[in-house]
Amino acid sequence: MTTLEAIKYKRGELQVLDQLKLPHEFAYDNVSTCEEAFDCIKSMRVRGAPAIAIVAALALAVELEHKKDGTKQKADTIKYINSKLDYLMLSRPTAVDLSNAIKLLKKKVADTAAASLTPDQTLACADVRQSYIDGAEKILEDDLTANLAIGRYGAEYLRRQQMPIITPVKDADSLKYYTTSPPGTQGAPDRTYRKLSVLTHCNTGSLATSGHGTALGIIRSLHKMNYLDTAYCTETRPYNQGSRLTAFELIFEKIPSTLITDSMAGALFSRMKEEKNISAVIVGADRVARNGDTANKIGTYGLAVLAKYHGIKFIVAAPTTSIDLYTESGASIKIEDRAQTELTQITGAVVDKNGKVDVNTTARVAIADQRINVWNPSFDVTPHELIDAIITEKGEVVRSSKGTFNFRSLMPQRWREQVDGSDESQATTNGSQGLATPLSDESTQFPMESI
Repeated sequence: MTTLEAIKYKRGELQVLDQLKLPHEFAYDNVSTCEEAFDCIKSMRVRGAPAIAIVAALALAVELEHKKDGTKQKADTIKYINSKLDYLMLSRPTAVDLSNAIKLLKKKVADTAAASLTPDQTLACADVRQSYIDGAEKILEDDLTANLAIGRYGAEYLRRQQMPIITPVKDADSLKYYTTSPPGTQGAPDRTYRKLSVLTHCNTGSLATSGHGTALGIIRSLHKMNYLDTAYCTETRPYNQGSRLTAFELIFEKIPSTLITDSMAGALFSRMKEEKNISAVIVGADRVARNGDTANKIGTYGLAVLAKYHGIKFIVAAPTTSIDLYTESGASIKIEDRAQTELTQITGAVVDKNGKVDVNTTARVAIADQRINVWNPSFDVTPHELIDAIITEKGEVVRSSKGTFNFRSLMPQRWREQVDGSDESQATTNGSQGLATPLSDESTQFPMESI
């Protein structure tokens, strides 16, 4: 295997990597129905907001390619598609990528149906199916393009935070530095900079997206550009996406990396910040509210608090599809509670008495008294005041001097349709309350379309 792929797709066929079996076993599930996609998402065999949306969209595309809808009237085809999309939405309500994809696909189908005036209902049904399939495949294509852009923008943002080294570098330490021209200069002499280290939480790489990743995509880009010293990853309890998946991806890509438990982050920042030049915490997002509040894997909020105390940048990496302009703040984001057994039991490959992992044998074991009460929310919400920058495929948005985020110029059309168009007076009020930065504060946003 040359590249990591969570999703393998060709028209009429969808395979989804069972991430519950990683890192010891690669097994792909054939997904040919929306019900199978729902089960993949709900059981977390596929996870990550972009990947969830892609799998849901493509599963219905597979059904339609094989005409499993069985409809003979255009109106019935549309009804079938909409009902299946409504069903898939219930698999993971927190992930805004899924709801955005569903809205986009419903609109595309409706537009196609309205434009199709042929009296031949067989042809009209075929047009609607084809329109949906094309739309679903475009979501897959656009996600990879967006991830690559997020990686570049994020790496360049972090590079600009670094100050050049004045004192000569000892030969023994040369691998800890890189030499390049200062950011934003042309023709200036090269300067020497320390490589930087970062911490990431949960899994936001190829396994959570169509490829490359969001937060982990930035780390990949840092490594490729020779800016990276070490990538630290948390184990990410209770489901261990960090130790099972992120650690695996980092090793696979030969990126210098170290695994820590979730509770070690504060000690890491305190003891290793200067020595390792720990410059940022980089996380993904399941949903970013209009004011910048971000819902992400449980434990993200605590890392933001620690980063703030230690003077470390806290960065959210997310495609614009994860930004929910309808949701004014994190207070309105629904948080899903998971099963208590995720915290009290664990499944893994068996290790024999010699320390060798037997990938063919797995066991589920109890790691807590099974009678204990458990609170197991999947996500928490990090307040926008603790976030320094949100990196998207269109560039970066930084927190302004007023402590607010402004997405208006980043997504002008969506802002007009979803904020100004829905209630212009309310949007103005929100801006005055700090829920959206007014246009006069545009200097805090750094558009990077030229990179």
